[in-house]
Amino acid sequence: MGSLTVDIARMDALTAGELYDVLKLRVDVFVVEQNCSYPELDGKDAEALHLRLLEDGKPVAYGRIFAPGTGRQARIGRIVVAPSHRGQKLGERLMGEAVAACERLAPGAPIAISAQAHLERFYAGFGFETVSKEYLEDGIPHIDMVRDAAGMQTEVAG
Repeated sequence: MGSLTVDIARMDALTAGELYDVLKLRVDVFVVEQNCSYPELDGKDAEALHLRLLEDGKPVAYGRIFAPGTGRQARIGRIVVAPSHRGQKLGERLMGEAVAACERLAPGAPIAISAQAHLERFYAGFGFETVSKEYLEDGIPHIDMVRDAAGMQTEVAG
């Protein structure tokens, strides 16, 4: 594995090629690999910050961050690691960077995620607590999770 760089940018700061690489990674995993037909291009990318872990200029992990409006929570979504780079703890690095970015952008604001249910323990390791019952989103079991403003980590029962 080459050296990784971290980049956070608005969509309009990305080149066409950089945006294409991000969207291709998302579609390859969320639509093709997970066999899930849904509108991956949801019209929200222009208002998001795009967090990329880059190796040789190509994204190997990615997440989307939404800073909160007044009195609202930040959101993290579209967390993905390239299949070629799994097993290298990039998901942990990406989430650490995403949480830190939210804390810089919105100090004191809670952070929300809609997590695939099988990843509950992973996200709990970053201080996220489950705040909903399991539900289907595009045919995949999900749960809502929130990391409170203090970022206190809690034990997950089970």
